[in-house]
Amino acid sequence: MTAPVPKPWIMEIAPYIPGRATTDSGKKAIKLSSNENPLGTSPAAREAFASAAGRLERYPDASATELRDVLAAKYDLDPARIIYGNGSDEVLHLAAGAFAGQGDEVIFVHYGFAVYEIAARRVGAKPIVAPDKDYATDVDAILACVTERTRIVFIANPNNPTGTYASRAEIARLHAGLPSHVLLVLDHAYAEYIEGDVEDGGMELARSAPNVLVTRTFSKMYGLAAERIGWGYAAAPIIEAMHRIRLPFSITIAGTAAAIAALGDTGFVEHTAKHNAEWRRWFAQEIAKLGNAGLRAVPSQANFVLVLFEGRLTAEAAYKGLMDAGYIVRWLPGQGLPHGLRITIGTEDETRGVIAALRALAGA
Repeated sequence: MTAPVPKPWIMEIAPYIPGRATTDSGKKAIKLSSNENPLGTSPAAREAFASAAGRLERYPDASATELRDVLAAKYDLDPARIIYGNGSDEVLHLAAGAFAGQGDEVIFVHYGFAVYEIAARRVGAKPIVAPDKDYATDVDAILACVTERTRIVFIANPNNPTGTYASRAEIARLHAGLPSHVLLVLDHAYAEYIEGDVEDGGMELARSAPNVLVTRTFSKMYGLAAERIGWGYAAAPIIEAMHRIRLPFSITIAGTAAAIAALGDTGFVEHTAKHNAEWRRWFAQEIAKLGNAGLRAVPSQANFVLVLFEGRLTAEAAYKGLMDAGYIVRWLPGQGLPHGLRITIGTEDETRGVIAALRALAGA
C-alpha cells in the first residue's frame, strides 16, 4: 500500500528551532535565548487579558476591527490596509503564499531570520541568499541577486539574528533598485528598540508604494509573546490578496484586548526601551573588554547582541559553559553561525551575570 507522499520542496525545509528554556539536564535556567521582554508585560495589558476570561465561548472578531482602528490611529494608517495574524510569522507566510510559488525566487540576506527560508520553501519557491557585509545587509548584493523570477525580498531591520541595521538611505536605494513586480517585505519586529532618530522610512514606503509590506509584532517590546499578535501594512491590493488565505480567527479575544491595552501604555514601552538601550550599550562595552580573548560584539539596534568567538574560546564551548552557569543563550550553527551566540539583553542582574560568566569562561 502506497503512503501519501509530501511535496518534495516541503521535505527540503529545516524546521524552525525555537530558543531553549531548559538545560540539557532539564533544569530551568535564566532564558536569554528568545529575545523576550525581561521586564514582563504592561500591567494594563495583563488586566485587559484577564478581563477577557468571561468571553471564552465566543469566536474573536475575524476582522480585528478594534485592533486595526487603534493601530491606524497610533501610526496614522488606513485601517483597511492593515493585515493581522498569529504573530508576524503568519503575516510573513501570508506574503509568501500570496505572491510566490513554484519557479519563483525569494531573496533574503545571509544570516537572515530562519522563517524567510521556511516561508519560501513552503510554497515551492527557491530561496536565494544574498551575501552579507560584515553580518549586515548589503543592498548591492541583494540587487545583484534579482532576476526575472524574483517575487519577494525579505529584509529584517533591525536584522535577526545579527542585530544590524540598514539606514533609511539604504532601504530607499534598495526599493528604488527593485523591479515594481517584486514585493519588498520589511520585517520591523525589533523596530521599537532602535536608538536615536534613525527610523528606516519603511512605513512611509508602505503608505505610498504599491510593492512594500511592513510587518510588526507585539511579541518583543510589548511583552506579549505568548499571545502571538502580529500585523502588517501595505497597499490595498497586497492586503486583499493576503486576506484571501489568512486564517479566519488567527488572533484571540484575550490577546487582542492585551495588545490594544499595551499600545496605550506608553510608559511601559518607554521604560523598556530605555532599559534595553542602557544595558545593550553596557553589554557591548563589556564584550569589547574581552577582545583579547577573541570575543566581538556585532553592533546591534535590537534587544539582543550577537557575540562572535574568534579566539581560543569557541561559541559552542561558551554556550555549554553558560548553560552550566545557569544561562541559556542562542547558538545558531544551523544558520551559519557556529562561531556566534545571540544573547538577549535581560534584567540588570541577568545581564551582569551572563557577562561575569563569559569573563570566567574566557579566562579574563
